[in-house]
Amino acid sequence: MQTPEHILSETGPLAELIPDFASRPQQIELAEAIEQAFSNQESLICEAGTGTGKTFAYLVPALLSGTKVIISTGTKHLQDQLYLRDLPLVHRSLGLPINVALLKGRANYLCLHLLRLSETDDRHLDKKSLAQLVDIREWSHHTAHGDLSELGHIPENAGVRSIVTSSTENCLGQECEFYDDCYLFRARRHANEADLVVVNHHLFFADLALRDQGYGELLPTADMVIFDEAHQLPDLASLFFSQTLSARQLLELTNDSKVAYFEESADLPEFLEVLEKAEKSIRDLRLAFGRNEQRVGWHEVWDKPPSRSAFCDLMEKIHVLYAALEAFSGRGKLLDHCFKRAEKVLNMLDSFTRSDNVDFIQWLEIRGAGFLLHQTPLDVAETFQSHMRDYECQSVYTSATLTVNTHFKHFTRQLGLNEIKAKSWESPFNFKKQALLYLPQTLPDPREQAYTEQVVECALPVLALTRGRAFILFTSHRALNIATALLKEKIDYPVLVQGDAPRTELLDNFRQTQHAVLLGTSSFWEGVDVKGQALSCVIIDKLPFSAPSDPVLQARMKIMEEQGRNPFMEHQLPEAVIALKQGIGRLIRDRNDYGVLMICDPRIKTKSYGRIFLNSLPTMRQTHELSEVEDFFNRFEAG
Repeated sequence: MQTPEHILSETGPLAELIPDFASRPQQIELAEAIEQAFSNQESLICEAGTGTGKTFAYLVPALLSGTKVIISTGTKHLQDQLYLRDLPLVHRSLGLPINVALLKGRANYLCLHLLRLSETDDRHLDKKSLAQLVDIREWSHHTAHGDLSELGHIPENAGVRSIVTSSTENCLGQECEFYDDCYLFRARRHANEADLVVVNHHLFFADLALRDQGYGELLPTADMVIFDEAHQLPDLASLFFSQTLSARQLLELTNDSKVAYFEESADLPEFLEVLEKAEKSIRDLRLAFGRNEQRVGWHEVWDKPPSRSAFCDLMEKIHVLYAALEAFSGRGKLLDHCFKRAEKVLNMLDSFTRSDNVDFIQWLEIRGAGFLLHQTPLDVAETFQSHMRDYECQSVYTSATLTVNTHFKHFTRQLGLNEIKAKSWESPFNFKKQALLYLPQTLPDPREQAYTEQVVECALPVLALTRGRAFILFTSHRALNIATALLKEKIDYPVLVQGDAPRTELLDNFRQTQHAVLLGTSSFWEGVDVKGQALSCVIIDKLPFSAPSDPVLQARMKIMEEQGRNPFMEHQLPEAVIALKQGIGRLIRDRNDYGVLMICDPRIKTKSYGRIFLNSLPTMRQTHELSEVEDFFNRFEAG
């Protein structure tokens, strides 16, 4: 009988397949705990420090269980890595006849119906998008899976993707002429037949949200769901249990209505004028919201006469569009579909004219030339639990960052998981030997105007000692921009900056460029893996507290205060601790790595809550002296 202890041992089948495989007691213990959760049909929360090898630790018992398992990862990149690299290794080592499947959201699969429509409606595209569309049409003749990730040269944010992928609003389902050949539904059928299905959190929550709205199910039923990078779940739950209406959705409705009109009923020229007026009212509303990108509570927007007037004008124009589409009812399935979408849009717009939504936070997000209207639930725990009960299965939640000050309370409270067994395993890496925590004493309060400039001055001698090879992580784009300008003047090492290239390309450049310094904000605090001495230093400008101006945070803090609770200690502080733990996790990624973590924010030592941050970090030596940083590197590099 195969056991996790044997499979993950120095003499096990994985060691035969993987060069330099190292057996880790923490990994075996974690795998055995997950195996027991399968056997006892119970849920489990497990924090496993960096380097534990939690992927193999849950894959081994999942494949041995003989049950239907869904594994949900934090990102599509990790999903592909798990399915294409880690899963085949474990699968081969076990030698069991197990059927596995990969399933992504609909925006990743080519829609044959929309591809056909694009042949008659591509006049509005620029040269780059037209060239990409030609590539997609050529690729469509020989792709087996229709997964757009196969076209690596077309970025995920390329506008052409929305032209050839469906949404829940414009998908025709079984009424589509291409339904039998649909890549999306073919992938879903394969997932239904598989023993183990790899998805990502966005797809999992999309499934929860669609079930809630009565659209049916995306994912198959399972006996166990394993959530990797589970620390992301509370924020994603808040996002997916929200309702959102964007300028893009509105413009897609008018554009799809135009296409449907020409396809099925081009006998009422006045309809084109209705569409033009609706499109103009969408753009007028964006102008009324002002130029600056921002996130603001809806009540602030509604109180401004220009915004309210433009919003009411939009509602009026969508009403007219709705009535026109109703008059076309029965002329064709495309027009009927647009009519149903217009009805949902009107209902959403109407909810923003009322003040009786006590369970939701209504807020506006201005992003570039567009806008998004959000309704976010105040508390997701009850909603999450009710949806998980619908799955009628157990769950494993795993991540390197679930505890705050050694307790799971913050994570479990957010998702209503208080009754579930929770256990933590420390990293097998020797942080006392491999890492040094440098806390400079010369920096002022982070609220001072020239704080970022002083952070740069304090970081310069450290970068000289490390000869670049560093991440500098910021809590705001403003600080990132200030530091970028200063560092490009003051250091001779290559400076790579978030936004100058796609994230994956930037990381590849960092790995391949000697002595580089990479500057990033939130997206580089987690999910980044740079092994070896290309990364020898992580510098963090401030403790990563959420912006107090965030409308969702403000509303939640207000409710907590009304309940007599302490929003700082119960919410803001734990969230910042977990974010800091993620940032620190970038430094030591291998048993042979070494490096310095520099936290510039003096509050970690001067404020009483700083002790909670320090208690939550891996145990490592601390220093205030730059000379000890120099000694640390000299000792390793001489050796």
